[in-house]
Amino acid sequence: MPSSRRHPLLVPVLLCALAVLAARPTSASDSGAEGADGGAAAEVARLYADAAEATRQYEEGRREADAQRLRAQRLEGLLDRQRREIAVLRDDLGRIARAQYRDSGGLPGAAQMFLAGGPDELMRGQHLFSRANLALDNAIGKRRRAEERLANDEAKAAAAWRELDRRTGELAALKQSIEHKLQEARTRLQGEADASALAGSCRGAVRLEQPPTSFAQGWVAPVEAYELSASFGSGGSRWANRHTGQDFAVPIGTPVRSVGEGRVVSVSCGGAFGIQIVIEHPGGYYTQYAHLASVAVDQGERVMSGQWIGQAGTTGNSTGPHLHFEVRVTPELGSGVDPVPWLAERGVHLG
Repeated sequence: MPSSRRHPLLVPVLLCALAVLAARPTSASDSGAEGADGGAAAEVARLYADAAEATRQYEEGRREADAQRLRAQRLEGLLDRQRREIAVLRDDLGRIARAQYRDSGGLPGAAQMFLAGGPDELMRGQHLFSRANLALDNAIGKRRRAEERLANDEAKAAAAWRELDRRTGELAALKQSIEHKLQEARTRLQGEADASALAGSCRGAVRLEQPPTSFAQGWVAPVEAYELSASFGSGGSRWANRHTGQDFAVPIGTPVRSVGEGRVVSVSCGGAFGIQIVIEHPGGYYTQYAHLASVAVDQGERVMSGQWIGQAGTTGNSTGPHLHFEVRVTPELGSGVDPVPWLAERGVHLG
């Protein structure tokens, strides 16, 4: 019987590097505040929450698919063993038939009994005939049962591969739907952010309600998932002299976190940094978060370590979505220190 093995679809790649968020706007803070729903910034935040749930379902489904694949592979191994056993049974039947023919001198057992020369020879022939038939019947029955099990297990294996394909297809559709919605919302968010930066007027804080978090070390990276891009002191065409911070390549709408506790000393829009936030920390250091798409805090507000303060974007002098992060000894440009060793001294190692 031919194998029912099928080539399963690969489990699709995980959703693009999304922070596990559950966010929604709660209020705006000034006369330039957004509408009741917070506009595109709030929609992106809500979609990040949807993406978090989709990611959870996706991961659960991926684990189910992996388990299903293992079950299907085990069934395939069982089928291979059963096929080998049936081949051995076929050989046994042939061996039994050849032995019967050889022992009977080429005559059927019934003919041998008919031609027996006496009662003893007749009884001996009848015994041999019954034993040979019993062996043959047992071998045939064993083969038949093995073939029935093989057919059932092949059906199970085929069903397992079909279920794996179905589940994989559902996961791919889920991923595509969320990514499509999120991309559309990111585009609208960046459009609103560009308009604010061009006008030099921020749209007001869109509050992000995040799950309870606790950072025992007191300091965190400014974004949860990232790729490091332009580093401190590097040259390039996007800045006049040397790069004054560390860039984190992240998608538009990615939540930006305060690296430590402190107070928001400025929230501003326009200029080379686009929408930006500056926070003062204990010890006389300041951190800057630039090229944002939205802000979630107001000037003068106290923030905790790891608190979401805004969403990454590509406003101002930026050629792509990223967070520009600086550490300064004053709130003004020109007093920056290298953020990487500064964070490392505080237990945050970037990489």
